[in-house]
Amino acid sequence: MAVVAAPKNEPILAYSPDSPERAALAAALAEQSAQSVHVPVVAGGRRIEGGQARPLVSPHEHRRVLAQVHQASADDVAAAIRAASDAQRDWAHWSFEDRAAVFLKAADLLSGPWRAKLNAATMLGQSKTVYQAEIDSACELIDFLRWNVAFARSVQEMQPVSPDGVRNALDYRPLEGFVYAVTPFNFTAIGGNLACAPALMGNSVLWKPAATAALSNYYVLQLLEEAGLPPGVINFLPGDASTVSSVVLASDQFAGLHFTGSTGVFDGLWRAASERLATYRNYPRLVGETGGKDFVLAHPSADVPALATALLRGAFEYQGQKCSAASRAYIPASLWPAVKEQLLDQIASIAMGDVSDFSTFMGAVIDRNAFDRIAGHIGRALDSNDAHVIAGGRCDDRIGYFIEPTVIQVDDPHYVTMREEIFGPVLSVYVYRDEAWADVLKLVDETSPYALTGAVFAQDRAAIVEASRALRFAAGNFYVNDKPTGAVVGQQPFGGARRSGTNDKAGSALNLLRWVSPRTVKETWVPPTRYRYAHMA
Repeated sequence: MAVVAAPKNEPILAYSPDSPERAALAAALAEQSAQSVHVPVVAGGRRIEGGQARPLVSPHEHRRVLAQVHQASADDVAAAIRAASDAQRDWAHWSFEDRAAVFLKAADLLSGPWRAKLNAATMLGQSKTVYQAEIDSACELIDFLRWNVAFARSVQEMQPVSPDGVRNALDYRPLEGFVYAVTPFNFTAIGGNLACAPALMGNSVLWKPAATAALSNYYVLQLLEEAGLPPGVINFLPGDASTVSSVVLASDQFAGLHFTGSTGVFDGLWRAASERLATYRNYPRLVGETGGKDFVLAHPSADVPALATALLRGAFEYQGQKCSAASRAYIPASLWPAVKEQLLDQIASIAMGDVSDFSTFMGAVIDRNAFDRIAGHIGRALDSNDAHVIAGGRCDDRIGYFIEPTVIQVDDPHYVTMREEIFGPVLSVYVYRDEAWADVLKLVDETSPYALTGAVFAQDRAAIVEASRALRFAAGNFYVNDKPTGAVVGQQPFGGARRSGTNDKAGSALNLLRWVSPRTVKETWVPPTRYRYAHMA
């Protein structure tokens, strides 16, 4: 195997005025805004458009129909299972370097000619600003494609000792069967990675995209096809989740689930798989990243401007629709007046609207269901005696699903918005007595069932050490003096435990190891020809 240098993270383009990337993206936005495309079911490379189609709209302008998304029928899913089985027979026997070449070429295509197209689709279909799209559907997806190859090479190099007269080897086989990738709306890169990571290791994949991300995810599939991915290795199944999942989980070839989404849905898939264990050829690998109720904890020694900025960016970038978004904050009483003043001043300057306007900081939440759910939480807080909405709170769905960045100050640290995942631009703040620091550490650890991300702000090193120890199991990604969002592939492997998932760390070799079934091979050069041992003389 050739020695290859470790990849570098894809540079984030600035999209400054008069830059070529800004002009290319503006042209792609104009082109995609003016058309409505058909997103098909894809099984074995064959496009299927015969079934029911559902419109995909721009969240920030819900009268604009971007695509008609064809819905997979049970027969389509069965066809995809057959195609995956057929494709894996050849794909699993490709050399690792030949498989890797497909994904490395896809990364280079995305870094160049595909960048504007995929970013525009993510902006229009998922209401991401230019910066949020760039760090997601360009940089993070490119990083997944390149770094996964590097991580997989390191896995291939993990080999046993071979003493004299023996050759020992580990054969990193794919799983026997297909992997079911169920992907979320909020990150185009996660959609691509959940399908691509198992495929890189030799597996075939059935990809069920989120309905609201079907356009950008379909373009990812087209990108992979242009890079040389054979038909049937990744099959694309937009459609009703229960229809697709019921056929998938009923197949004896179901070998693994790669999931990002809600805790409740993951629970349901795990439960359904467990009820069918005896029908599967192997115990399936279940990998999931689920909910979060991510915290920011400030010590009295925290730097106020850094804390206020982290709260705003952590809570309100991409409308709080990141599984890592800052959702609950614990601020000491001595700092709260200054933090509150700076935070509210900055919130007042936030531009919210059409993400095609590059001056926008926030777009709309993803759809009607999200709008109603988040608005319900805010409405109940407005009527509560235990909570006070001190910023934002207005919701407007006339043009798009817009919800103002909202800050709720709670009197009860166990108030519902401090415990339950909201997945929207809502930050709940509990102000604690400075001398209660030790008690607050326990409060942060025990209030929520989730353990995805968290951050502590302090200049006192002893406080950082104490918080890190007390909150060791409260977050799979722990940040010191930084917001709890923005994990970078190759730098901060991502995932949490407790009710936040299986913590298999996307963007690391740990995740890729879940998609192989190693075989040990021992070859003896000169085997013994007599059964008796020396001690038997």
